[in-house]
Amino acid sequence: MAATAAPSTSLPTPRCTSWRNIFPSPANTPRSVNVFKYPSGRTQRAAAGRLESPTSTDRSIGVVGTDEEGDRIRRLQNGSDVRGVALEGEKGRTVDLTPQAVEAIAESFGEWISENSRKEQGQDEKIRVSVGRDPRISGPRLGAAVFAGLARAGCMVFDMGLATTPACFMSTVLPGFAYDASIMMTASHLPYTRNGLKFFTRKGGLSSSDVEEICERAARKYTARKMELGGGGGGGGMTPAATRVDFMSAYAQHLRTIIMERINHPSHYHTPLKGFKVIVNAGNGSGGFFTWNVLDKLGADTFGSLHLEPDGMFPNHIPNPEDRTAMSLTRAAVLEHGADLGIVFDTDVDRSGVVDSSGTAINGDRLIALMAAIVLREHPGTTVVTDARTSAALTRFITARGGHHCLYRVGYRNVIDKGVHLNRDGVETHLMMETTGHAALKENHFLDDGAYLVVKIIIEMVRMKLAGLDEGIGSLLKELEEPEESVELRMNILAQPKYAKEKGAEAVETFRKYIEWGHLQGWELDTCGDCWVSEGCLADSNDIPAAIDAHMYRARVSDEVHGQHGWIHLRQSVHNPDIAINMQSSVIGGCRAMAKVFRDRFLRASGLEIILDITQIDDYVEKGT
Repeated sequence: MAATAAPSTSLPTPRCTSWRNIFPSPANTPRSVNVFKYPSGRTQRAAAGRLESPTSTDRSIGVVGTDEEGDRIRRLQNGSDVRGVALEGEKGRTVDLTPQAVEAIAESFGEWISENSRKEQGQDEKIRVSVGRDPRISGPRLGAAVFAGLARAGCMVFDMGLATTPACFMSTVLPGFAYDASIMMTASHLPYTRNGLKFFTRKGGLSSSDVEEICERAARKYTARKMELGGGGGGGGMTPAATRVDFMSAYAQHLRTIIMERINHPSHYHTPLKGFKVIVNAGNGSGGFFTWNVLDKLGADTFGSLHLEPDGMFPNHIPNPEDRTAMSLTRAAVLEHGADLGIVFDTDVDRSGVVDSSGTAINGDRLIALMAAIVLREHPGTTVVTDARTSAALTRFITARGGHHCLYRVGYRNVIDKGVHLNRDGVETHLMMETTGHAALKENHFLDDGAYLVVKIIIEMVRMKLAGLDEGIGSLLKELEEPEESVELRMNILAQPKYAKEKGAEAVETFRKYIEWGHLQGWELDTCGDCWVSEGCLADSNDIPAAIDAHMYRARVSDEVHGQHGWIHLRQSVHNPDIAINMQSSVIGGCRAMAKVFRDRFLRASGLEIILDITQIDDYVEKGT
């Protein structure tokens, strides 16, 4: 149900008045950490009014002093990941993902997984953790810090070398390996100066709340060591021994087996891709293995593939299936070589996009529609979960094929977790997919794996060919309508990094209040997608609501001339100190009209333009750019 709007004349216009904390005076600077002693000998801290429970295995608890150093670690949390600047070279950004920080975080993860294993399984044996990385040039140095941190936590470490994010998870479940946990070092499609950590157990990726707990523990360790307590500065000395393992070959064999078994080619079982031309663009990331260790061995012709060599400087383009350069280069190669399919991987291969034989780029809503068509043929009537930036046309495409579309919160972890919860509640949900290309399937451990996504598409491509259908996979999208307009804009938060998340949340919540109070005529909050799932979509009404990693709302927009013609989605970024605005409209000029209302009647009227850089909004409203 959409919120009921009250008459705008009966309510005061809300304005945000707490901006004084953005540029704090000395009186507003963070307070010192107080240590409280309890009869049991335990300690508990209060920092800026927040009580924090101690961790029994944390040797650094009880430190007295400023919490500024600890906050540096806490700010590295990026939703369910850790990300930061690892190298100099970004204007306005300093290095914060140092070897010392990484060691503290890795050690905290090792302790966390050890404690949870003992609680769940009564396991006292050493925890076995695999570690992979993408080709970023900061990888080897930070990798040594990961090894050191895990060793301090008493873990056995297995070095996978160059790997993919999905492969790290699969190393916890494939026979012959089955590690207790895994860490992938990557910053996905971000610049070469960045790096980060992704964490897995056999249950899947960690939640935002899990990573928050680990970073909180690491913050205390880091603070203690900076003050030369609890074991020195960390990050130094000899790199602990890690056992080198070739997991990527086993993972590639796993993918090849799936393709061979499911195609079950009548004349050449072991080379089912014989006669097919496939272009791969790995963007100099970790995805080159899919060419020589999967496609080539299955008989495909991959001549003309692009940027397969790992290069941590990413010299050709951003390794990102959303990137126009990446898709246009792949399109050109597909057309030049007469390929049946083009594939674009992101750096760590948890996302992908494709190009069909006609050169049509298939990403975003198109990729979701393609996967929905494939999955609905295999599982009629299934629910498809997506983030709330997808179009109304995609909903119609899914429902026309007998499926159900559940719109949920932006963020691939949110979307995947929603699918997991629906299945637990008895709602069959086989596909969970975000517009960025993260796609998880129930049949594949609910794992967002860009290579597995492509495996599904390749199997469908060959199946269609064997059935005498020569139009290719693009023909599955004939009935998908495109929105007339689709725009994404950004507003940087003009606040110190430590306050950016708080101020972003305030701005997004003010947006909600403006709509609920009727200050934006014709705008209604979406509380649910156009689907049959009754227990929480955009408005989470589950018994145990999902943790909020970033604030966001979507509103349907109507006017007197066109009726309901579009939507606007406002969300706080978990990656950067900014707010993203997505808009779609079925009429020409609709997005620009929405942007003008958004600027004039919301940003300026509320006073939010004081803390938000609205340059992109101004340019779009005034110039359409």
